[in-house]
Amino acid sequence: MSITRRLRSARALARLGRHEPRVAPVALGRVPRSVAIIMDGNGRWARQRGLPVGAGHRAGAKALKEVVRRARDIGILDLTVYSFSTENWTRPQAEVDDLMHLFTELIERELPELMDEGVRMRFIGHRGDLSDALRARIEEAEATTAGNPGLRLFIAMNYGGRQEIVDAARRFAAECGPDAGIEEFGALMYGDLRDPELVIRTSGEQRLSNFLLWQSAYSELCFADRLWPDFTPADLEAAVAEYGGRERRFGGR
Repeated sequence: MSITRRLRSARALARLGRHEPRVAPVALGRVPRSVAIIMDGNGRWARQRGLPVGAGHRAGAKALKEVVRRARDIGILDLTVYSFSTENWTRPQAEVDDLMHLFTELIERELPELMDEGVRMRFIGHRGDLSDALRARIEEAEATTAGNPGLRLFIAMNYGGRQEIVDAARRFAAECGPDAGIEEFGALMYGDLRDPELVIRTSGEQRLSNFLLWQSAYSELCFADRLWPDFTPADLEAAVAEYGGRERRFGGR
């Protein structure tokens, strides 16, 4: 990377670090207990600024930190974020390697603060393709935060919704009897997260991209135009306020 691009990257990340001040919880009406976010747009954010893609992923990590705090403050109980899909392995190898290093670094760096804030970390997805170092950090984070009473942060890593359903179907066939139904099948999904009442996708794209396909059957969908690194706690509140104004009928009238 040239010196000019390094300087641009450092300046952009420094500007990103100047977030709005943390404020007390506000009245938002009906707050969903479970929210899921497809954090899309890191690469485009970087390209628009003439930066390497890795700078976009690091900027996205800073945005996530602020959103997790605000989610906790406004009363969200489960927050699930899409960090790396089973399809993302097809990206350029240098980008994938950088992402894996970033994940390992972030878990180690942010763990003490998440502990202080009472956040419980859970990871969903297949871990077999991840490096030994990253798996060790994941296991450490889950074990260390297991007793925390606050927000549960589910990180979907090497995750695919179709694969999750296939894995559940295999277990269902092997473990459940002929009278088992939807509830028993749903219990075989990864983790024990609540079905998301609200799914947010950033960057203007309007699709689920193989994310929580079973769990999102009746989720309210909110599509934000902002690229993920530009998504702020105020944007989260706006999405929650929009959710609060919708009527959920679950197929009824």
